[in-house]
Amino acid sequence: MIQGPMLLVILVIAILFIVVMISRFKVHAFLALLLSAFLVGLAAGMEPIKVVQEVAKGFGGTTERIGIVIIAGTIIGVMLERSGAALTMAETILKRVGEKRPALAMSIIGYIVSIPVFCDSGYVILSALNKSLAKRTGISMATMAVALSTGLYATHTLVPPTPGPIAAANALKADLGMVIIMGLVVAIPVAMAGYFWATKYANRFEINDPTGMSYEELLAQHVRLPGAFASFAPIIFPILLIALKSFANFPSFPFGKGAFKGLLDFIGDPMVALLLGVALCLFLVPKWNEEVLSGWVGQGIKDSAAIIMITAAGGSLGALLAATKIGGYLGQSLAQFNLGIFLPFVIAVALKTAQGSSTVSLITTATIVFPLLGSLGLASSMGAVLATMAIGCGSMVVSHANDSYFWVVSQFSGMKVDIAYRCQTMATLVQGITGMAVVWLLHLILL
Repeated sequence: MIQGPMLLVILVIAILFIVVMISRFKVHAFLALLLSAFLVGLAAGMEPIKVVQEVAKGFGGTTERIGIVIIAGTIIGVMLERSGAALTMAETILKRVGEKRPALAMSIIGYIVSIPVFCDSGYVILSALNKSLAKRTGISMATMAVALSTGLYATHTLVPPTPGPIAAANALKADLGMVIIMGLVVAIPVAMAGYFWATKYANRFEINDPTGMSYEELLAQHVRLPGAFASFAPIIFPILLIALKSFANFPSFPFGKGAFKGLLDFIGDPMVALLLGVALCLFLVPKWNEEVLSGWVGQGIKDSAAIIMITAAGGSLGALLAATKIGGYLGQSLAQFNLGIFLPFVIAVALKTAQGSSTVSLITTATIVFPLLGSLGLASSMGAVLATMAIGCGSMVVSHANDSYFWVVSQFSGMKVDIAYRCQTMATLVQGITGMAVVWLLHLILL
């Protein structure tokens, strides 16, 4: 199999292939991603049967991880929309935050939600609310989508108990409490950078709503809207369950290791939590009938199908990039340079861009960097914490075609791929650079 610099050439060609096929020739993203996965494997010299196995493994693994989550989240979205609950939520939030700042509201909500919840699950859960706020205020859906996605992304890569940062902190033997505190601090300017990108740049783009209805027309369809508590419950309840599960699995095991923890592990799994959210949606309608139990649910399943397939195809590409050792080659090459606090960031950027997963980037980079902490001047307790932050910032850069989150955001918001590259991908670049600048300043002050 091919080794060395040619792996980077293959990576660049694969990314260009995806962009050209989708943007220039209008090939469906599902086919473009699958073809690029085969291209990477065969070009790297893998045995053809091994390429097929890795494509299937990546596809199936992604579907296993997020398939039911996307289906359940989409059903919740359909039910919130058709029952009028999403409109109730929009009205409630705007009364608290003000009609002039809906994008800021979604950025703040995303910042909070993604501390315990994976960013892709969080985006699925909050998608219906985001669309309702966009209609209610007339703000570009591109702006709202990027505001929510970047708010979620900020804490996803920086603040435990999300698995990526907690695993990185453990690998670097950093104090977890300090990582949480520092992560919350660094994530604030990172989230704000995403918010400003959403409001100053993404607002140039318009995303067509397939319903074609104004907010007032949607409001007129409902004789009576559900109450605020019932409307928020299908979103808030799953988030709380997922958060409790994360808290229960903290290294100190605050709820012990007995039956109660086992219960939280079960009901706090994103799949189970969102299915319970679907059940709560049934209380939004005065009568359970075939339209609700079959029609609305069926529509959610149909809507989720394309999203799952595209996301899973992205997983296939990520699996091939991992199998060809592109990420490992990048990490080993960069480790030769003495860049101080910037080395963890650069390695994480390379790994994230190469294979797509922020979590994999966090864990792999932490493993590479740990033996180098002394030579980088980061051997102290605070040094390990700042190294964790640098890795977290690097693992944001950038979210593109090999990242399932890119497809979740683009598909749920209705962004075309070329627009998603300009809005979502560039936003993650701005966020990562902003975060690293903050970490560098903290390094100057604290070390």
